[in-house]
Amino acid sequence: MAQWLGRLWELLSRRIDSFLFGVALTIAGIGLITLFSATDQSVARLSSQATNLAFALALMWIVANIPPQTLARAAVPLYGVAIVLLICVALWGVTVNGSRRWLNLGFGRFQPSELMKIALPLMLAWYFQKFEGRIGWKDFTLAAVLIVVPVYLIKRQPDLGTALLIGASGFYVLYLAGLSWKVMAGLVVVAAAAAPLAWQHLHDYQRERILTFVDPTRDPLGAGYHSSQASIALGSGGVVGKGWLNGTQTHLDFLPERHTDFIFAVFGEEFGLIGNLVLLILYLLLIGRGMMITANASTMFARLIAGAVTLMFFTYAFVNMGMVSGLLPVVGVPLPLVSYGGTALISLFIGLGILMSVQAHRKLVNT
Repeated sequence: MAQWLGRLWELLSRRIDSFLFGVALTIAGIGLITLFSATDQSVARLSSQATNLAFALALMWIVANIPPQTLARAAVPLYGVAIVLLICVALWGVTVNGSRRWLNLGFGRFQPSELMKIALPLMLAWYFQKFEGRIGWKDFTLAAVLIVVPVYLIKRQPDLGTALLIGASGFYVLYLAGLSWKVMAGLVVVAAAAAPLAWQHLHDYQRERILTFVDPTRDPLGAGYHSSQASIALGSGGVVGKGWLNGTQTHLDFLPERHTDFIFAVFGEEFGLIGNLVLLILYLLLIGRGMMITANASTMFARLIAGAVTLMFFTYAFVNMGMVSGLLPVVGVPLPLVSYGGTALISLFIGLGILMSVQAHRKLVNT
């Protein structure tokens, strides 16, 4: 029996980066604990997220055992499927709270934009590796088109937050592929100059969020309600927090979207500054390990995809925490591995699986 269990453990732990896995699982565990409180101790929601986590872990293990060369061959069809699914969302998607972001699969809903989080960096990394050693401005231009198409489709849902962050993940690949600092500075200038034009294409609620960010007291009971209640929740937690299940802002229903976008406010209220620091350290450890894997990658494709996945975790965590803390405008960005949501959790663990694949197969590629 012991020998059989040993072989099973050897199989399950194969290609798994124990440090990365341990940190990610700890963050996910914190997410389940916080979710139980955020949903008023809903066993159904907790069970659903636990099931999503189990499925995500299985997919992570599968991806971790796939060599980066095989992942590269899947880049083009995966990107194509993701684009088709985004078009299907525009035509037949399920509308919730005024946004059309999901496809109804019968047994559940699927958000194709989460698939694009993985498909876009894979596609760009494959493209740049194909032309490694002779990458020119035409290649960066075509890569920009590959980024703009899904960003536009996601922005139309509307989901500006996810669109911008997916665009950022594509930009990370361009940067890691050698995009000139002069070009990046030029893009910043162009973006700043185009801001007035972009303002005209924003939805009314998106404009209100930006104006409220500039002046939080502008509409405290309307557009500024989410941000103000989140700040109150974080502040009321103090240094040590009010204790698990004892958050007043959460359980008196003052805090909106508390199990998804604003779950960090729930955690901060109940576990305080100390809890926030622990969670922040865990994210830094995960990102630091990802950067080490990126630095040790054996091929250009592996380096680009590992760097993009790692920086994606950083961006999502930074934007969510900044949004909840009032340092950034409110956008629909979940806290990685913590917020409720099956598709997001699965895409993030697939990203971790890619990092583990890059780490596990680096020597095989060299030889």
